[in-house]
Amino acid sequence: MYWSKIFLPTLKDIPQDAEVISHQLMLRSGMIRKVTSGIYTWLPLGLRVLRKIENIVREEMNDAGAQEVLMPMVQPKDLWEETERWKKMGPELLRIKDRHEREFCLGPTHEEVITDLIRNNIKSYKELPLNLYQIQTKFRDEIRPRYGVMRGREFLMKDSYSFDINQGQLNESYLLMKETYKKIIDRIGLRFKIVKADSGAIGGDTSEEFHVLAENGEDTIAVSNSSDFAINTELLLGDGEDLESLQGKPSPDGEGIIEIKKGIEVGHIFQLGRVYTQAMRANVLDHEGKATDLFMGCYGIGVSRLVAAAIEQNNDEKGIIWPEAIAPFEVNIVAIGFEKDQKIAKAATDLYNKLS
Repeated sequence: MYWSKIFLPTLKDIPQDAEVISHQLMLRSGMIRKVTSGIYTWLPLGLRVLRKIENIVREEMNDAGAQEVLMPMVQPKDLWEETERWKKMGPELLRIKDRHEREFCLGPTHEEVITDLIRNNIKSYKELPLNLYQIQTKFRDEIRPRYGVMRGREFLMKDSYSFDINQGQLNESYLLMKETYKKIIDRIGLRFKIVKADSGAIGGDTSEEFHVLAENGEDTIAVSNSSDFAINTELLLGDGEDLESLQGKPSPDGEGIIEIKKGIEVGHIFQLGRVYTQAMRANVLDHEGKATDLFMGCYGIGVSRLVAAAIEQNNDEKGIIWPEAIAPFEVNIVAIGFEKDQKIAKAATDLYNKLS
């Protein structure tokens, strides 16, 4: 493709509402354009990067044995009432009505929909373990969207859900997804930490976050300088303690001392156990022929947020330094004198055709 043919509306000046470097560079380089608060159009250059990350995610999920599906973004109220999350979620859940006054929401996540699918179609332990995933646009009505696609209201996400017959199998599924996420972020080429975290509104007992290290990260994490230990500072701070009191403390795992870092959360994995399957009566017959509620895990990774995180970690005064795996173009051919010298034009065109 000729550079002159690409739809690439660039900006000389930094937009006033762009606070962080990734937002600034994505706007200035013509990767995205704002539609309204927290909602963006992806332009050709940005979409090439987004699709490369999406393909890496898809390849690694498929290699891990997960199967791709596509669920509806619009979800009925009655499913969310079964888990009582219709009331618990609050205003970040965008609720809508159709012409018949039936209530729905724009899904920020899909636990209810996937559990409904499983309870109606999986009947025996012999059909397990099962892991289904999708790469889909989500919507969360953030009270204060900011930082461009890093914290938008509409975003592209890979969410997957595992179903197992017992806790032991769930542990295996969870560890497999943990390793898969490490492979995904390693392939993209980013430095990251796996952080012990709170399960929040999703629920469950065990959860970990994947944080790309960056100076403009929204989250503050405590990491050991000698091991892989990392935890969200909110879980480590005692009553009356502040961040400065954590710096230099012995690491809880006994290796090294604590350092305070900034991170961008790009992934979150959960062991949900039976929180949703009990509420929605998703059970199968076990090897003894008895009905048993399934054990469930859920695993999310922010595809569009990974673009911003990559830029935050890889830039200098001249702009974005793309990791090779997600660069919008692998090679740029610069032919000096292209329009004046036919030999140069032919050589450049031949090289382009060969590389294409």
